[in-house]
Amino acid sequence: MSYRIQPGAQVDDTAEIGAGSSVWELAQIREHARLGTGCVIGRGAYVGSGVRMGDNCKLQNYALVYEPAELGDGVFIGPAVVLTNDHNPRSVDPEGVQKRGGDWEAVGVRIAEGASVGARSVCVAPLSIGRWAMVAAGAVVTKDVPDFALVMGVPARRVGWVGRTGVRLVERPGEPGVWECPRTGALYEEKEGVLTERAVSPR
Repeated sequence: MSYRIQPGAQVDDTAEIGAGSSVWELAQIREHARLGTGCVIGRGAYVGSGVRMGDNCKLQNYALVYEPAELGDGVFIGPAVVLTNDHNPRSVDPEGVQKRGGDWEAVGVRIAEGASVGARSVCVAPLSIGRWAMVAAGAVVTKDVPDFALVMGVPARRVGWVGRTGVRLVERPGEPGVWECPRTGALYEEKEGVLTERAVSPR
């Protein structure tokens, strides 16, 4: 076996677990879920039926990832985060009859490469979180998050930009719309609310 499952975890026989991945105690991986290589699923975390996760993802303790969520490579999900899947949840229909699996349409959260969702955040599906974006702890995300955006609050709003390191970017003096990572010096350009990485010129 090229992955590790701790005693007490529940992993369905139809789930696909990538090489080098670890599933810790009390975690549950449902049927037909697919985890990439090098993933870490923390204690008590839940991965719903058919959820897709890329390589090197981390789900911290008690995170709940409901189907049909899709996580790109390198996504970080903090402790007790919830990715919902029902925008109009009801236990019963208008006649008072309890709803079953086929009585509602599941909608998902899609999280792109490198993005991070902070502890106890809630992402209300359907929505997308862009590449390398960061959701602050305790936020309630109700709409799409752009690439590299830093969002926080209830409901979550963009308050800045972050780079690949997760450090908040600073605008370069005298260069409106040009943002720099204080840690790496990498440059980004903002146009009409969209941030893109500036290509590095070959030497």
